[in-house]
Amino acid sequence: MINFMQTEGTEQLIVPDSIQKARFAETVQRLSDADFVKDIWSDMLNWAVWTGIKMVISLTIFYVARWLLGKLLKIVDSLMSRRGVEVSLHSFILTAVKVLGYVLIVLIIVSVLGFNSSSFLAVLASMGLAIGMALSGTLQNFAGGVMILVLRPYRVGDFIEAQGVSGTVASISLFNSVVLTGDKKTIYIPNNAISTSIINNYSTSTTRRCSWKVSVAYGDDYDQIREAMLSIIKRDERALADPAPIVRIDALADSAVVIEARAWVRNENFWGLYDDVTEAFYKELPKHGANFPFPQLDVHLTKE
Repeated sequence: MINFMQTEGTEQLIVPDSIQKARFAETVQRLSDADFVKDIWSDMLNWAVWTGIKMVISLTIFYVARWLLGKLLKIVDSLMSRRGVEVSLHSFILTAVKVLGYVLIVLIIVSVLGFNSSSFLAVLASMGLAIGMALSGTLQNFAGGVMILVLRPYRVGDFIEAQGVSGTVASISLFNSVVLTGDKKTIYIPNNAISTSIINNYSTSTTRRCSWKVSVAYGDDYDQIREAMLSIIKRDERALADPAPIVRIDALADSAVVIEARAWVRNENFWGLYDDVTEAFYKELPKHGANFPFPQLDVHLTKE
């Protein structure tokens, strides 16, 4: 019979000592029963065998699925190589397929082991939300990388100018773009920053226009200088004949006449032509009557 004892306004259940002894004796008697012990060992053995079978099935699924995923990655890689998919997008797609494949394998194994896959997905979603909040800046760079790989405003090997940096794109990852400058500096630009900025891509066209501006003194023979500049440009085989090079007066400055020369060149020959023609202008134009003006300051001293 169950008795209750009042203690400071609360009820407390008190089991008599005789009842506790009776229950303990009943438990000892059940444990000494051979059938009961046999049932326990039988249940444990069944559980161990079934768990072992599920583990073997799970390992088999893992290795077979991983082998199939490797074959799938090789097929996708081969298809993209034959279609000439851009290097960065190629790498991104392979990585995405690999990650999704392993997630699917884990979900299958979780289901085989008897866990609730919906609860597992809920845990993953919660972890993803927490990680996303902690790494919001990194995820912005990831989103920027996806946009660059999909829209492709530039590719590996392009010469670009963005974020105050100009150079050749060495690689495009999911979080940053690597640019090699002309003096071989390696610049890492976050994808979020570069994807939302103005990008000047010099490699989208096969040709570029070189432009030179030369200042000569007032009174110099413009026609003679013009012919000399055209001759210097045209004798260089890298300058394209169509569109033809032109020379014109760009401005009448305060102390000089500014003459501009323009010529089209193939993209890969831009800097070579620009540097060589600039040097030739400096060396040869004075022979054709050109005087390069420069700022001068006259100082007059007076004795008091």
